[in-house]
Amino acid sequence: MSQPTVGRTAGTTAVPSRPRQREVATESEALVAAASAAVVAGLAALLIFFGRTPPLWGGASLGLVTAGAVLVLGLAAAFVGYWRSRYLPDQSWRLSLPPWKFIVDATTVALVHALISAIATVATFLLLQRSFQGLTVDIYAATVGMAVACGLAVYWIYLSVADINTRKLSGLLVLFMVMSTVASMATSQDPKWWEYHFSQLGTLGGASSGLFNLSLIVAGFFITTFAVYLHRDLRSLIERNVLVHRWSAGLCSGAFVAMGLLLAGVGVVPLSVSFLIHTLFASGMAVVFILLLLASPFVLRGLPRRFFFLCSAFLAALIVSLLLFFPVGYFNLTAFELIAFVIIYGWIAVFIRLLDALAAGTADG
Repeated sequence: MSQPTVGRTAGTTAVPSRPRQREVATESEALVAAASAAVVAGLAALLIFFGRTPPLWGGASLGLVTAGAVLVLGLAAAFVGYWRSRYLPDQSWRLSLPPWKFIVDATTVALVHALISAIATVATFLLLQRSFQGLTVDIYAATVGMAVACGLAVYWIYLSVADINTRKLSGLLVLFMVMSTVASMATSQDPKWWEYHFSQLGTLGGASSGLFNLSLIVAGFFITTFAVYLHRDLRSLIERNVLVHRWSAGLCSGAFVAMGLLLAGVGVVPLSVSFLIHTLFASGMAVVFILLLLASPFVLRGLPRRFFFLCSAFLAALIVSLLLFFPVGYFNLTAFELIAFVIIYGWIAVFIRLLDALAAGTADG
């Protein structure tokens, strides 16, 4: 009679691999973080809403307090999760980053996740208030609601930062920019802001202008973090002889760093502070992107030809939209800026997905 198979040849009965064990451990850590956040948020709700029946939204409401709690607890969870994820096998390369670089990266990643969660929380409670006009909640419902919202947000944040890669960063960047911009537009003090330009959102004062300018600053530094991951992916393709020029990784990631810093400058110097400097930052970002687009067939030589045809299509769309803005006058400045935003971030998304597919293909090969 043959003996049962043991050890590594036992198939599905073998001991789980270390990556699988680490994945389970990360899931457990996320659950602990979510439970801890829920307890802290619940205790805070008991103190804040004691003897009160707050509305879901409006003034010192359950929604506003919960959004603030999500922001604070989300930042803490994101920092811890991003720091611990450095020891994962596919993230260990971040251990070699200089301390200042890791602090900047961790801060921007944490801010993006926390702000996305806070904005989503505000939108949820605002919609609930619109759906249940005049509803107020007692302290028990407020405590449960705030604890559940914070627990769910922290659970998503912890798992997201623990599994960061270039493709996910590009998706988070687009999601963050869309959510923060839409939130600024919805809360703007001037309902006719769109008759001017997007920069008008940062000049009106109040919470909407602060959110708009802050989102530009955070997104700018987030792009610099994005460039670190991009540089690593490009270096991998160079080592596998997919890309021809060894300096292409440094040049391409450097262009992204420049675009990120220029975008942050747009938020640091609103139009109301200095029209000249604000315009230089905004136009500088556009110039860097156009130069990268024009130089991509040479800089990124080795990528599939269809990608460069796509680059030409993006550039043509940008030129056509510019002509329709000036001299034709079919678009106003806001419409042109919106189209330019879609073109720039659409190209980034396509570029990253292509790199990710190539990296996976060469690794499997």
